[in-house]
Amino acid sequence: MNEWIYAVQKLLDWIDGHVIENPSLLEISKQVGYSPWYCSEQFHRISGMTIKEYMAKRRLSMAALALRDTNIPLIDIALEYGFSSQQALTRAFTAAYGCAPSAYRRNPVPLPLTMKKTVITPSNYIKGDYIMSNLAVPSYRMEFIPAHRFLGVYDRVETKNGPIWPAHDCDLMTGIVQSMKDCHPIVTNHAAGWKWVNGERKYFYGLGVDIDYKGPIPEGFVLTDVIPESYYIVFNHPPFEYLSENAEVMKRVEDLAWNFDPKTIGYEWNETECQDYQRHYPEVIGYQVLRPVKRIK
Repeated sequence: MNEWIYAVQKLLDWIDGHVIENPSLLEISKQVGYSPWYCSEQFHRISGMTIKEYMAKRRLSMAALALRDTNIPLIDIALEYGFSSQQALTRAFTAAYGCAPSAYRRNPVPLPLTMKKTVITPSNYIKGDYIMSNLAVPSYRMEFIPAHRFLGVYDRVETKNGPIWPAHDCDLMTGIVQSMKDCHPIVTNHAAGWKWVNGERKYFYGLGVDIDYKGPIPEGFVLTDVIPESYYIVFNHPPFEYLSENAEVMKRVEDLAWNFDPKTIGYEWNETECQDYQRHYPEVIGYQVLRPVKRIK
């Protein structure tokens, strides 16, 4: 099973770098050395999509972002992302998203984009003899975050991290968040964290938006009231290897974050007005937990 998870991940990585070339199934299967039929069968079993379906959805999602973020003519976008004509892009776009590309460009609305898929996780990673020798001692610093609002999905039960996903369509949620352009410059898209409710932490996921946000609210998402400006203590571990080190890094950072006494530095928690945030970009910034504080009067 693990062997094929790794093989399918290799295919996903390769496809994402060549998808606009519309490679054949034979060319794709050569990347892992199996027959096209067997490769296609295992890809479908592990990823939940056929290779053809995944490639079509990725090309369409890339085209949608190009429509949103550039002024490139529609015909050029169509040809760039593997469509035979502008009409072919329009048909596929309308069938998938319910609006024409030209209408979306005039008024970008949240779309269920298909993100690059990952099937290898720390839970199915083959650890072997790897030794976690590069882990640092988590540190902390202060950061100011101005007033904002948050647009996201809030769990209804007590969670620490991750259990929100089984209750929701992860691919759908991340695709919608990726499609939304008007995110806050600090509380960016794909932000997550915890809201304290009656002494329990409720996990959430989404994006920060400006306090005067007037844009669409996707189905199932909630737009909060204004979250006031605040200083946050940022508990941090620098970049690390996700597959082999993620669990240990998260444990170390969260142990420090949840057991820290801000009174030792002249502050107290400000979690009745603000919410905790989580930044999880292992190979880029590492892992961070942000808890809001205010000066002790």
